[in-house]
Formats: sequence, structure tokens, C-alpha cells
Amino acid sequence: MGASHDIVGWDGPAVGLLDLDAFFASVEQLDHPEWRGRPVIVGGSADRRGVVSTASYEARHYGVHSAMPSATARRLCPQAIWTQGHFGRYRELSASVMAILTDETPLVEQVSIDEAFFDVTPGRFSHESPVAICRRVQERVSELGITCSIGLGVNKTVAKIASEREKPRGLTVVLPGTECAFLAPLPVGAMSGIGPATEARLREMGVRTLGELAATDGEELERRFGVLGPRMALRAAGLERSVVAEAAVPDEVKSVSNERTFSHDLTTRDDVEAAVLHVADIVARRLRKRGLRGRTVTLKLKFDVSHARTAQHALPRPSDDARQIGRLAVRLLDEAWNEGVPVRLVGVGVSGFSDEAPEQLTLFDGAGSEGPNGSPGRDLSALGRVTDALRERFGDDAVSYGRDLRFRDRTSDTAPMGKSDA
Repeated sequence: MGASHDIVGWDGPAVGLLDLDAFFASVEQLDHPEWRGRPVIVGGSADRRGVVSTASYEARHYGVHSAMPSATARRLCPQAIWTQGHFGRYRELSASVMAILTDETPLVEQVSIDEAFFDVTPGRFSHESPVAICRRVQERVSELGITCSIGLGVNKTVAKIASEREKPRGLTVVLPGTECAFLAPLPVGAMSGIGPATEARLREMGVRTLGELAATDGEELERRFGVLGPRMALRAAGLERSVVAEAAVPDEVKSVSNERTFSHDLTTRDDVEAAVLHVADIVARRLRKRGLRGRTVTLKLKFDVSHARTAQHALPRPSDDARQIGRLAVRLLDEAWNEGVPVRLVGVGVSGFSDEAPEQLTLFDGAGSEGPNGSPGRDLSALGRVTDALRERFGDDAVSYGRDLRFRDRTSDTAPMGKSDA
């Protein structure tokens, strides 16, 4: 892309997608200068069924990529430098990058730790060329010691696809009026939201490119894919109208969750239930630490690298009590799991937070009680806070359930760090 784009008038919306290049690995190379130019893999160890979180471009040269089992990555690139990662450091640099974007526009919608949409439509907050703004953002990000790629177009779909065209340090601009020509020759899988299953169904219809998808009859797409069908065609034609939300308040939390990957599959009901309760206890501690109580409990189970199921249900009232959260999560097993199917990962999340003041409870109110139909009874938040205080003072092992001890050496050391692949 040449400098001539800077003098071309931009007519209409201007939406950018910033994607940090091999973010976790790049931060590790920044903090360890001796690792620069060498293959670096951030993820769990091969011996404990770890998974690659991010691979540096040097490691990708050998075929390593995110979500790959660490054992496979080790075979492909035995000389790689491995690290489990430092999430606090990644979050710190991510916040610095988002601050650079909010210096340019208040409309910054962060979608992951290393990716954000931003709206730089001329006349809204600036009369400067959107291309010039993107170049300045890239320069400022590089001053932090890392790099980013940016896609710029009239909507989120175009910006997202454009951001992936040239990496690393790419700036791909799709000028207004050229989005249809840009999208048409690309395979349908290039558009977010079209996974392998949808791509296969489209292929059965003779639809392989985004141009062919844009030209497909909307009624036919709705019959096959429901209301999402016509929307896919609209996006493929470059006609999506995007709204970039205003930058979220940093402390705003929508959910609190935790997950554990196990070094050996869990197969018995007893082990899986114990794992669910173990993770639920961790989530409850995090809720209490943040002063949050949630109503909606989500259970996630992963059976192998590519197959997972989730189930969700609401508590009678918001809670931060591990027993209530755990009991409901265990009941959700019947929706998400058939006994005997090996379980690789267990996750529990809580959302639907309440602003109401916590109910005052005595220490052992309702201990062990259940409501009608096995629903959780009165919670034991006060008891949870006591154990929190003991663990804070004497260490995490000061108070443990028997179920926790069985998993002490059975979990993978892959840290859940969010998306970071590009």
C-alpha cells in the first residue's frame, strides 16, 4: 500500500481492526532479548498435555500454531524455547495498546487481549485521513517494542479480513467502494463466523467464494441456515453496517470463569464431579475477591482438542458460594456429558452479576441444605470468606477439600490466556 492512499478522500465509515502480531511470543522476545530471532512457544508442557497458546513467527516456520498439542509442537520444532507465559505482563502491554487507540477515538471495542476494532470515520472525531491515523497507531505500538497489523475498511467484516492479509506489521486498506471486489475472490472460510461445518454445507450448494455467497438467493440461504443465512450474504457483499461500541470501562466484568486441563482424561463420574466442584470453588473465590455475586452458571467440558460442549442454567438468586455454584454445575453434567466419555478439560463460569447488597448470614446458616427439587439452598458465603482469609494468610494449601488433593499433580500447566494467534 503506497503513500498515495493518504491523499485520497475517504467517504463514509472507517472501521479498523488492530491485531497484535504473535502477541504473547513477541512480549517474551521483548523481555528476553536473547530470544529474538529464535523460535519461541508460549504454552503448556508436552508432558502434561499442554496446548500452544502462541508461537513466534520463527516457530511458525516449522508449522507450529496456536491450539496445537504441545507434544506435536515439540516434534515439529524441538529446538524451540518454551515458556508457560506471563499473563500479567501481557495484560499490561495490551492496556497500553488500547490506550493508544483511545487517544485517537473513544470508539474502541476490544474483542480479545490482542485485538480491537476502532472507528476513525472522518468528521466524527477527527478530520484526519483514517490511513494516517492507522500509520500513527502502528508507529506508537512499535515504540512499545511489539508490532501490530491493521485492516481498514467500511465495516467490521472487511476490516477483520483485511487485517489478516499481510502479517506481520501489515496495513491493508480497502477503500470505500472497493470492498465487493476485495471480498469476492476470497474463500467463504475467510469470513469470521463461517466454520468448517458451514463451509462444507455451502460447498454442497456450489458456493465456494464470498462473491458466490453474496450472489446466492437469500430465501435459499434462510431455508438452509435460518436468519443467519441472508446476513452471511450481506456481509459477503461488503454491505454490513457496523457499530463500534465505546471503549468499555476497564473494571467492568461480564463473567468470572476458570478452567483446568488434565494431564490424563477423566472418565468416571466421581472424578468428573470432583473436578467440577474443584473448579467451581476457584471461581467462587474469584467472585468474592471482586465483590461479585452471579446468577448464571455455565459448565464447559472439552473431550479432545476440537470437541467441547457447554451447558448453562440460572441460580434462584445471585451467589458467590462455591457450594451453590458447584451443585448447579454438577447438575449440568447430565446435559453436557455421557458417563464414560473421556473429559480433557473442565471449565465453570459465572455471569449475570447483581448490584444488590450481600445478604447478611451467620457463619453456618443453612449448611448443607438444599431447596426443593435439589436446588441449592441458602448459601455459605460467610464460610467461604473465612476460608479465603485463611488461604490469604497461610497459603492456598491451608484449607483444602479432599477432591482438591486428587488434582494437585493431574492438571496441565497450560495457562488460559485468551486468543493470541495472529
